[in-house]
Amino acid sequence: MARGAAFLGTDVAIMAGAMSWVSERHLVAAISNAGGFGVIACGAMTVDLLDREIAATKAMTDKPFGVNLITMHPDLMALIDVCARHGVGHVVLAGGLPPKGSLEAIKAGGAKVICFAPTLALAKKLIRSGIDALVIEGMEAGGHIGPVSTSVLAQEMLPELSEQLPVFVAGGIGRGEAIAGYLDMGAAGVQLGTRFVCATESIAHANFKKAFIRASARDAVASVQLDPRLPVIPVRALRNAGGELFTAKQREVAGHLDEGRVAMAEAQLQIEHYWAGALRRAVIDGDVEHGSVMAGQSVGMVTKEEPAAAIIAELMAEAEHALDKRAG
Repeated sequence: MARGAAFLGTDVAIMAGAMSWVSERHLVAAISNAGGFGVIACGAMTVDLLDREIAATKAMTDKPFGVNLITMHPDLMALIDVCARHGVGHVVLAGGLPPKGSLEAIKAGGAKVICFAPTLALAKKLIRSGIDALVIEGMEAGGHIGPVSTSVLAQEMLPELSEQLPVFVAGGIGRGEAIAGYLDMGAAGVQLGTRFVCATESIAHANFKKAFIRASARDAVASVQLDPRLPVIPVRALRNAGGELFTAKQREVAGHLDEGRVAMAEAQLQIEHYWAGALRRAVIDGDVEHGSVMAGQSVGMVTKEEPAAAIIAELMAEAEHALDKRAG
C-alpha cells in the first residue's frame, strides 16, 4: 500500500469512488482529512459548478484529492483547464477511452491521470498512451458496471500490470480482509464507494442512507438492456420502482429511434440524462422508491452512519490484522 499512498500523496491508499451527487466537497474533504483520497464526482456539472466545487473543497482540506471527469462530457477540455487552474494533482477519467488530446492536456496542467480498464487489452492500450495509474473495477460495484467480477479481473490483470504502474482494485470491497487480499496480489490500493455513502459527512438524504443500512447484497441488482441498438451500460442499484421506470424509459427511447425522431447519439444522451435525474431524486430529494439508489453489492456491510475517519480506521485495522495473521 506504500506505493499507492505515495502515488496519491495520502496516508493510506484508499480511494473514494466518485458517486454523482454524493461525492461533493463535504465527503471528499472528510475522506482526505482522514488520510484517504477523496474524489469529486464532476458528472454532468458545468465548468462553473466544478470551479466552485474544487474551490470549496480546497477550503475544507489541505490534503490531496482528485476530480473524476466523464470522457463524454461535451466540455471535457474546459473541465480539464479548471482542474489545472486549481492545481488538482490527480484527474480520474471514466466512461470510455480518453478523447484525443485529453491525456496531454491533463499532464500539461501538472496532474497525474488515472483511468478505468475493464479488460486487459484496454489496460495495455491505456498504459501505452501514457496514463499514470489504473483502476480495475468489477461488476459488484454500484453505478455503471462491466460484466466481469472483481476477483476475476484482479487475477487476470494484477500479475500482468502491477509492476508497470499502480493499480487500484474496486468493486464489492467492504472489509479490510478483502483489501489485504488484493494488496497481496499486487494491488497498490483500493477504491471504495458504497461504504462511504453513509458517512456522517455525506450529504445523501436520510432516506437514501436508511435504504443502504436496510439492504442486503442481493438487493443491489443490475439493470437490463432491452434494445441491442441502445448500448446501455448496466447500472447496479437497489431494487425499487425506479428500475421499472428505467425499463419504460428504454422502451420510449427505442420507440423514438424506430420513428426516426431521434438519432442514436441523442438516444444515448437521453438515457444518461435519465440516470442523472433519477439519482438526484434519490440522493438529494430522498425519493428512494422512484429514484435510482445506486449501490454496490457490498451494501450489506453498511450497517450504520459513522464518520469517514471511523470507516477508514476500521478498514485499515481489519487489513492489518489479516496481514499479521498471514505473516504468522
